[in-house]
Amino acid sequence: MGTTARLRRLAVYDALALTALVWFLAKFLRYVLPPLFATASFRAEFGVSNAVLGAAYTAMMVVYALMQFPSGALADRLGATRVVVGGALVAAGGALVLAVPVPGDVPVALPALGGASAGFLLLVAGLLLVGLGTGAHKTAAVRLLSRTYPARTGRALGVLDTVGALSGVAAGAAVVFFADVADWHALYLAAGVAGIGLAVAVALRVPRRVPDVDREAGSGGGESGGAGVRTYLALFGRPRFAAFVGVTLCVAFAYNGAVAFLPLYLTEQAGLAPATASFLYSVLFAVSFVQLVTGDLSDRVGRLSVLGGTTALAAVGLVALLAVGTAGPVVLGATIVAFGAGGHGYRPVRAAYLTEVIPDDLAGGGLGVVRTVLMIAGAVAPAVVGAVADATDFGVAFAVLAAAMVGAVALTALTAVLDGE
Repeated sequence: MGTTARLRRLAVYDALALTALVWFLAKFLRYVLPPLFATASFRAEFGVSNAVLGAAYTAMMVVYALMQFPSGALADRLGATRVVVGGALVAAGGALVLAVPVPGDVPVALPALGGASAGFLLLVAGLLLVGLGTGAHKTAAVRLLSRTYPARTGRALGVLDTVGALSGVAAGAAVVFFADVADWHALYLAAGVAGIGLAVAVALRVPRRVPDVDREAGSGGGESGGAGVRTYLALFGRPRFAAFVGVTLCVAFAYNGAVAFLPLYLTEQAGLAPATASFLYSVLFAVSFVQLVTGDLSDRVGRLSVLGGTTALAAVGLVALLAVGTAGPVVLGATIVAFGAGGHGYRPVRAAYLTEVIPDDLAGGGLGVVRTVLMIAGAVAPAVVGAVADATDFGVAFAVLAAAMVGAVALTALTAVLDGE
């Protein structure tokens, strides 16, 4: 009887488990590309330059970013479950397109592609579908989980983000495994089949966990009533919302800029060996499990309290990284742990707070607008850091990132004041 009761309690989290697994697959389909680009078989199959491969990857990420607002608005109108299922199916379709091997000697009369094969065009088509499908997931998933687990939203989003982060570890291992047993096309075949299976499971299991308001949206009677873009943009006229968007922009800029160039900073500025720098870089992601703690803690002590603590910890880590100079790998590692713990720990609480300050009928589209803006800030950061480093050095470039992180702390305090806390 005791075992049955425990199983019933665990069954309540099937919506969380399935949504997190879809997010894992979504991020896996993107994270698997960098290690694939480094394999000789992949490069030999297409015979294109690094610039062309990079452009294909960028195109996928642009589509992903552009999907944030539409997917949220659709979740408001059609229901988050339908958007999650539809996105999973589109992403799975993209994976299945990538699973199709095309002879590399089929020419394409497009000079801009440098004589790329028909197989490369199929690669681009598959990547665009992956970007389209995976871009539909996160915004809708946050809306879905916040309504399904209203009293444990932080914990649920912490699980979602942690499971997604683990896909980066799995991606490299999967490339090695499939290179031994088959080839990279088989990897995408397995991912496509898994995506279809997850989509079916979500469609069958999740609706029974979703509150009535979301099912009503799915039947065309949602609260948003077809809100236009101006309605969502009007959210920025609310001081508390605008201040917190400032927080998200500062954190996105600082985190993405640091992630893009941390290994180079450690070798050129801190004087570490490349192998040591790579190890410390992996530590930055290894601390992602802190999201489970911060998400749950925000349910107990309040969102802004945890947001203040995580942004402050990340800021301390970046400032300390600059201050310790060439102190050695142990001290530098400690600063990276602090920065990583704060940067990762902030994420689930950010999403949980946004679901509270955005009206329910605009939750999906409002979150989508914020995610689009912060992704733009994150995308710009590496270019800014690279330009500043070229003009001066990485010490100055990382000082800019540290200043942005300190700005996030200040704006979090301002948000708390406007929030009345």
